[in-house]
Amino acid sequence: MKRAQPVLVAAGVALLVALVGGSMTDTGPWYQALHKPSWQPPGWAFGPAWTLIFALTVLSAVRAWRAAPGPGARRAVVALYCLNGLLNVLWSAVFFALRRPDQALVEVVFLWLSVLVPLLVVRRWSVSAAWLLVPYLVWVAFAGWLNLEVVRLNGPF
Repeated sequence: MKRAQPVLVAAGVALLVALVGGSMTDTGPWYQALHKPSWQPPGWAFGPAWTLIFALTVLSAVRAWRAAPGPGARRAVVALYCLNGLLNVLWSAVFFALRRPDQALVEVVFLWLSVLVPLLVVRRWSVSAAWLLVPYLVWVAFAGWLNLEVVRLNGPF
């Protein structure tokens, strides 16, 4: 049971982040009315992409936790991954709930950094944990570019 505990905790937190962020993601009339770039993926692609990203993040967190050299390092792992979860939810809140893609564009920089920093930190203990975050880093960069285009095509907000 002790070996499964980090997996259960990481999966539970990821599920909570996904549920809270998803509950704020309203793709109704306001979102549909926005002009979006022609290269935006179809709506159905976002669910599988986020599911894969969350699964890889859980694996990364567990590997980083297990490889961390001591209690302080494990606390840092928890803090970094929780900060990322908070910023992930915050982006959804700002973009969709507050309907402020312009402010979400600022927030996405912090979200991207909240993926990059753990990647760099955990790389010292677990290269595989760091590599598992690369798709997330790329996805947030892509989401930031998409966010920028939505602002450019629709602003001011």
